[in-house]
Amino acid sequence: MNPSLKLGLVLIASFEIAFMQSIVANITIAALGLLYLLSKRVSLKKLLWLLLVPIIPVIGTWLSFYAHGTGDVFHSAWLLSTRIYAYIYLGGILTLTVSVEDLLGSLEQNCHIPTKFVYGTLGAFNFVPRVNQTVKQMKIAALMRGEVLHVWSPEIFFKSILVSLRWSDNLAQAMQSHGFSEYTKRSHYQTYSIPKWNWALAVILLICLQILAFGHFI
Repeated sequence: MNPSLKLGLVLIASFEIAFMQSIVANITIAALGLLYLLSKRVSLKKLLWLLLVPIIPVIGTWLSFYAHGTGDVFHSAWLLSTRIYAYIYLGGILTLTVSVEDLLGSLEQNCHIPTKFVYGTLGAFNFVPRVNQTVKQMKIAALMRGEVLHVWSPEIFFKSILVSLRWSDNLAQAMQSHGFSEYTKRSHYQTYSIPKWNWALAVILLICLQILAFGHFI
């Protein structure tokens, strides 16, 4: 499915989940999300992380509403707990099956997002490995001075901000030197079209979502 269309469906579903009062709907969405990720051959390790990481907030939410809630506390506890997994698997559908490059490229071509924003964001994502390497170099340099820098050390944040500012200026100059212009029509090596079957599938999924949202389920 087209990345922009997939993003739109995930956002709509996430918005409607917030108002759903059905435990069955939450479980159904989470289960369908898991099946979709399995069909896309997502590694079992990542799927296991999606299952285990939210356990603490899920248990905390359940106990909080069950012990201190009002009204039907049992229903509220399960509703909010299963809603967490529904959100987790919706996010997994987008983040584990769509690359940043494809999503930004699709948003530029299909949703007409400004080119400057798209390429700037793409450049920022490509800087992530360099940021990690720079932080490691900062820690090594500090150890040579007899200092130990932790994740929460202010020095790391301050130096990272300075390095990021320098990199952003270099990126802007590099884009301009390669002829980048926000208002110039650009050609694309890879195009992102939205086939008719994508629209048909999106309509079907939205109809099913409304049935889950407004149907009389538990």
